[in-house]
Amino acid sequence: QVRLVESGGGSVQEGGSLRLSCTAAEYSFSRVNVAWFRRVRGKEREGVALIDTDGTTDYADSVKGRFTMSKDNAKPILYLQMNSLKPEDSAVYYCAAFRRGVDRWNWTAYRYWGLGTQVTVSS
Repeated sequence: QVRLVESGGGSVQEGGSLRLSCTAAEYSFSRVNVAWFRRVRGKEREGVALIDTDGTTDYADSVKGRFTMSKDNAKPILYLQMNSLKPEDSAVYYCAAFRRGVDRWNWTAYRYWGLGTQVTVSS
């Protein structure tokens, strides 16, 4: 069983920045699709950012221009740099890996997950 571990969450003021990290022991991100999702209590997980196996990066419209996802296959580690944070970005953020199927934003298609890290943005 692959366990992903997120870190870097916290509380910030509106307009601030955070960088989330996601690591995995004895697992490589180099040949799998990886993504960040977030969930607000009472709502379904929504896709935030992803990197396909060909290196293509994509973002939800709500975060384009503010969030940047990257990965270091050698470590391995995923990052989500979040700038210009807004209160509506407050959520639990999860990293995910190994997507089955072609629906890139479907959270149920990802096999491996972390436990999440809380991000709270106050106005």
